[in-house]
Amino acid sequence: MSYKAPVKDMLFNIEHLPRIDQIAQMPGFEDAGLETAQAVLEECARFNEGVTAPLNFEADKAPSTHSGSTVTTSEGFKEAYRQYTEGGWQGLQHPAEYGGQGLPKTIGAACGEILNAANLSFALCPLLTDGAIEALLTAASDELKATYLEKLISGQWTGTMNLTEPQAGSDLAQVRTRAEPQADGTYKIFGGKIFITYGEHDMADNIVHLVLARVAGAPEGVKGISLFVVPKFLVNKDGSQGERNDVYCTGIEHKLGIRASPTAVLQFGDHGGAAGYLVGEENRGLEYMFIMMNAARYAVGVQGVAVADRAYQKAVEYANERVQSRPVDGSVQGPASIIHHPDVRRMLMTMRALTEGCRALACTAAAAYDAAHHHPDAEARRQHQRF
Repeated sequence: MSYKAPVKDMLFNIEHLPRIDQIAQMPGFEDAGLETAQAVLEECARFNEGVTAPLNFEADKAPSTHSGSTVTTSEGFKEAYRQYTEGGWQGLQHPAEYGGQGLPKTIGAACGEILNAANLSFALCPLLTDGAIEALLTAASDELKATYLEKLISGQWTGTMNLTEPQAGSDLAQVRTRAEPQADGTYKIFGGKIFITYGEHDMADNIVHLVLARVAGAPEGVKGISLFVVPKFLVNKDGSQGERNDVYCTGIEHKLGIRASPTAVLQFGDHGGAAGYLVGEENRGLEYMFIMMNAARYAVGVQGVAVADRAYQKAVEYANERVQSRPVDGSVQGPASIIHHPDVRRMLMTMRALTEGCRALACTAAAAYDAAHHHPDAEARRQHQRF
């Protein structure tokens, strides 16, 4: 089926719930009123309806493949990603000082719903990159920001979240990946991570892994975890891409419904140690990673709205096509499509009502983020980014 972005419904929410014209009065958002929101959402709809949505079904039938240490994404993904980055979509809601468009999350969240509804497997890559950007903006040193943020925000590089290990599952207190300090202030990373969404792919020049690891002598449990930037390719002092880092994909898993999204198994340090760069302070890694995790949690909520809306659209299409019996109210003589049956219409209206309610909540939450993010107190902004 074709996908049609519900731009009119989104604009209604943006105008009447958080009141986008009030958000446009915040410093830095002066040009982000309703007219801008409409232009951005209409272009986002055009791009995703025409580029990413048509790839959804075929990519699920022919998902990403793994060979050696490389991953090839589904046909069309690489070109779609090129168009995505050229359109500036990755940097939509990120700071202009690093090359982003600096628009409010209120607009960015609506665009996120459109992208996820059009092609959830494709959307997971930008989603994780957004989270990595949030974490680095909040917790990284100026040097790390200067090295990585501009290329992440442009989409030239992508980001990942590395928490889970085979023996630990979601119990991060059991993390065994270790980090060995080096004389030059860097670290050597050794260990393995599983379930890494877009941990390896062919769509971007570099992949920036945010990795939880434990420095020797650190406290037991989650109090002794640190966060590191571990790029697929090292970065030279002039910002150019350097040699391959010691991190490799040993396999991918395919998930029901998002089979085109490569979920990687990554191995760090099998050939001498992967170069890692500490984010913030040692032993505060989980605190920093929660910035990325919570950005992803919100994005997954938006995903839920996207999936619900796509399901509703599919249900309406089916109800218009499926012929079954005469409506009990006599509105049609003879067999009719089931959308004429009152109970089917009731179910469709319930689906739409629930979807719209969740969309309204997501829109309101995005506006709350925008308000807190522009709080004059820098510490208050930082605390809110941790949610």
